[in-house]
Amino acid sequence: MTKRQALEPLEHVRDATSPAPKRARVEDEAMPDSTPAVPAPTNGHVTSSRLQGPAGTGNSGADVQDDGDDGDVDDEQESAVAAPRRQKAPEEGYTDLYLDTIDRKVLDFDFEKLCSITLSNINVYACLVCGKYFQGRGPKSQAYFHALDENHHVYVNMETKKVYVLPEGYEVMSKSLDDIRFVVDPRLSKTEVARLDKEPKVSWDLTNKEYTPGFVGMNNIKANDYFNVVIQALSHVVPLRNYFMLEDLSKRPQLAQRFSTLVRKIWNPRAFKSHVSPHELLQEIALRSNKRFTLTIQSDPVDFLSWFLNNLHLAVGGSKTKPGSSIIQKVFQGTLKIESQEITARANAGDRLRFEDAAVKTEISNFLVLTLDLPPAPLFQDALEKNIIPQVPLVNILNKYDGIRPQEKMKNRVRYRLMHPLPPCLLFNIKRFSKNKFVSERNPTIVTFPTTSLDMSPYVEPNPNEYPPGEPIWYDLVANITHEAVKKKDDSVEGEQEMKVWKVQLKDRSRDEWYGMQDLFVDKEKSETLFIKESYLQVWEKRRGQSGLARNANGKGKTKA
Repeated sequence: MTKRQALEPLEHVRDATSPAPKRARVEDEAMPDSTPAVPAPTNGHVTSSRLQGPAGTGNSGADVQDDGDDGDVDDEQESAVAAPRRQKAPEEGYTDLYLDTIDRKVLDFDFEKLCSITLSNINVYACLVCGKYFQGRGPKSQAYFHALDENHHVYVNMETKKVYVLPEGYEVMSKSLDDIRFVVDPRLSKTEVARLDKEPKVSWDLTNKEYTPGFVGMNNIKANDYFNVVIQALSHVVPLRNYFMLEDLSKRPQLAQRFSTLVRKIWNPRAFKSHVSPHELLQEIALRSNKRFTLTIQSDPVDFLSWFLNNLHLAVGGSKTKPGSSIIQKVFQGTLKIESQEITARANAGDRLRFEDAAVKTEISNFLVLTLDLPPAPLFQDALEKNIIPQVPLVNILNKYDGIRPQEKMKNRVRYRLMHPLPPCLLFNIKRFSKNKFVSERNPTIVTFPTTSLDMSPYVEPNPNEYPPGEPIWYDLVANITHEAVKKKDDSVEGEQEMKVWKVQLKDRSRDEWYGMQDLFVDKEKSETLFIKESYLQVWEKRRGQSGLARNANGKGKTKA
């Protein structure tokens, strides 16, 4: 039997390269100088057309399709590296998928919007199942991995308030999530805001606990009670509250945006819980004040109020030089006339504080807070060996601004007088604390005051062009911040026996009632007994209908409404 002859002489194929092994099909960049791989021979024969490569007339090696098990392996590896396809809408019949896993009781949107893993505040989503914050929703984002690891699928974007299902990636358009969107960023209409002080309203949280919008507790994280009382008081100043509830501050600095959000949450009638947390605003204040005001160290409410109003004035577009350029100055800023004269040491001077008109220097200054000085506390004890706690009427300490009684200030004698027009709201700081090189002292004098009808006309410079002479200027009390000294249990360290506790008393205009608030505790109080505590900061609001006087050509006046 003769041997079968080869189809081609061996000398034609002896220089052929060995066939390259099979590799997984991955998208690598092709090398320009690489030699094309030669596929394995079929039935032991190598044809010339398979040796020509890309320049030949036959098929190239990259176009050859292999059969067998290796092809299945290549397909599996290719599907493993391919990006998942994001759905634009849920499958038919699955529009409410995963919505039953949402737990509204664990949702708390008061804390700063930072990713719990990367600590980034960019593109933050909140998991509606556990309440944690994560960054992004793409295939490599923290929220995407959380959805796969924990089987939590529903997320809300904290900026756009849109709700998505992950890992599928489609947006949920269900109306059943509108309550969550409202809690994230409460928004009331102009009509609803106008009814806040006219119609009494009662709401209930998720635990069926009753609360009154505007009179909710505020969480004391550690030592931020000084902050809580100031924010509660400012949120009840009507023109300031209405501005921050209705204006669009999305292009303003974070200080204005976060204060606006906190005020709207205080007045939220559809809240999930009956208290709010100031953590988000506190973090911004700590950053802007260079750690001067934090949530871990207690500060003075008046110091914080002065810093906060001035920085909030700039945050809403106010000017540093032009008065009345923002809502802050329009509500609180007034004008004060200061007359000063140097004290001269003369032997025949009967009264060292008597003014000589020839040497008086007059200065006009603006103010946000008026400081009221208390008379010195008594040094002696009564028959029961207890210190006498004196009382002084508010009108007595307001005489500082009558423009008649001089005071000694360093080397000058000074007297003060308010100028027309008075601002819509007056802030009184009753000065109780004084410091020297050795000790810090507190004056416990009780200040008695009415809750309505405080006449400020005796302390204002008469100006017939602004206000009719002799007519009263009525102010009503809105908020009263009080101080209480509480003894510590451990008084081993001398000088640390007392700690400061700050409370605020707020008026509910719709019911004509008063509420006392200390952090999370809210209780009703009687208006007749508000003065029995140590008042430290008061907010008085001008009664409407007393904005000024417009004169016509005949000299007759007409009061503006």
